[in-house]
Amino acid sequence: MVKPLSFFKGEIVPISEANVNIMTHALHYGTAVFEGVRGNWNESQSKMFVFRLKEHYERLLRGCSILLMDIPYDVQAMCDITINLIKECGYKEDLYIRPIAYKSTEKVADLRLHKLDSDFALIIVPFGSYIEKEGAIRCCTASWRRMNDTNMPPRVKISGNYVNSILAKTEAVMAGFDEGIMLNQDGSVSEGTGENLFLAIDGKIHTPSLENNILTGITRDSVFNIITNELGLEVIERPIDRSEIYLADEMFLTGTAAHVTPVGELDNRKIGSGGVGPITEKLSNIYAKVIRGEEKEYLNWCTPISVNR
Repeated sequence: MVKPLSFFKGEIVPISEANVNIMTHALHYGTAVFEGVRGNWNESQSKMFVFRLKEHYERLLRGCSILLMDIPYDVQAMCDITINLIKECGYKEDLYIRPIAYKSTEKVADLRLHKLDSDFALIIVPFGSYIEKEGAIRCCTASWRRMNDTNMPPRVKISGNYVNSILAKTEAVMAGFDEGIMLNQDGSVSEGTGENLFLAIDGKIHTPSLENNILTGITRDSVFNIITNELGLEVIERPIDRSEIYLADEMFLTGTAAHVTPVGELDNRKIGSGGVGPITEKLSNIYAKVIRGEEKEYLNWCTPISVNR
């Protein structure tokens, strides 16, 4: 029997009981750091494969450092909590795993990070496709610019940062597109609202560098390795101009939720053929096997969990 459970205040409780007080600091000021982790169900093996769990918690702790959070768990402890919670919940389908570290002090009108308590919580929910569309998606350039590192650190997943992405995503969807592409303050390309961005140009793969205010994506890093090792292509990190996207051969987005998502249009202009390009298709097929523990060369990225309920 499946049980919707959470890890909250140091113990496993039903999700319905994992509630914070209205005065919680993180609720008012966005003073939290979260991660998105995928649990991928492999029916043939009857196992859940959690993708790059350790790396997600390493990034979460880097975000905690920026927000001066001292939570009472290290990477291994959080991995163990996650594995145990998955077993207790008993899901046999794809999951979205959401850990969050947050300023738990119940106090408002306090604009500081130090001398506030912090806590860690974890929820797990069934999760399918992030963008409900087959084939290549349609994007627009967002009018909202990507925040700069001198405003708020974009390299980690700070909750308050995501208002920036939410405004851009909402604008895109309300205008009839699937996703928005965000530019930096200087007009160079940064990323999607929740994904890193890649272009295929003349047989090479191009992507914005960390200096372009992108998230240090774990899927991005995984794709780097697959492109180099399996497709034999060069990946170039550099600033990218908006007009380069219009002229690229292919474009795709990557992220824990989005996996490898092909992009066929930007601003009503076709990218390449306007469909799923051959490089993107090959990459997506390999990645789909990797995350479900079906490629032995990449099994070290996966945490297999037997679910017996």
